[in-house]
Amino acid sequence: MRVAVVGHVEWIEFAVVPHMPVAGEIVHADETFEEPAGGGPVSAVQLAKLAGEATLYTVLGDDELGHRSERRLTELGLRVKAVYRQVPQRRGFVHLDANAERTITVIGSRLGPSGDDPLPWHELGDTDAVYFTAGDPAAARAARAARALVGTARGLEILNEADVELDALVSSSKDAGERYEPGDLEPPPHLVVRTAGAAGGTFETSDGRRGAWEATPLPGPAKDAYGCGDSFAAGLTYGLGAGRSPEQALELAARCGAACLTGRGPYEGQLRDAD
Repeated sequence: MRVAVVGHVEWIEFAVVPHMPVAGEIVHADETFEEPAGGGPVSAVQLAKLAGEATLYTVLGDDELGHRSERRLTELGLRVKAVYRQVPQRRGFVHLDANAERTITVIGSRLGPSGDDPLPWHELGDTDAVYFTAGDPAAARAARAARALVGTARGLEILNEADVELDALVSSSKDAGERYEPGDLEPPPHLVVRTAGAAGGTFETSDGRRGAWEATPLPGPAKDAYGCGDSFAAGLTYGLGAGRSPEQALELAARCGAACLTGRGPYEGQLRDAD
């Protein structure tokens, strides 16, 4: 399979702490590490682990962190197609606590590719599945050339302007910033997925079929939740691109999310076997 992500990158500094700090408190980190992450890289690396390879179409800041991001993402197995802009690389800071929870602070504006950027957009016409996390409407229309296109409710405004029909939209039943209601996107997606964390989630199709799935039991102790949602979306994207039913694709997505939870950082625990 040929799979890809059109999206954004954030350089993240992670700090492992005993608990989340409250106002005015000083906490001491037991461990710190850094990775290029965010929705674009996390989903792309998970797709690469399932398909053997994946391409990330993105924009990076033309500074030290931007260039470090490309080098590290290549080390992680991605084929990175990036343009550099004269802006600082978007960054973030994440607390990871003893209960496997993560709290994120993002610094800077999201950098998504434009359809006018000199990227090999024509390749998407030969791609089986694409996950779209960020970009302009022209980039979303370029992504629609793939056999299956999955988007996130975080990008509803761009997707509406692009006027593309999604094979699936990943939304949340809990997070107000990732909710979807009928009529929020035209044309409506073929499949709408609403995640609910440890409670699994629900789905509905454009022909009126509804269903639910249960969260997959963890394959090991929980370490941190960073990247679970984007790993889930990658599994769904892979499953739909492979021609699986919504139920089968969601079963794979749930396994991807659960596996990610058992690793430190977004990449250590990700699922490697789509079967």
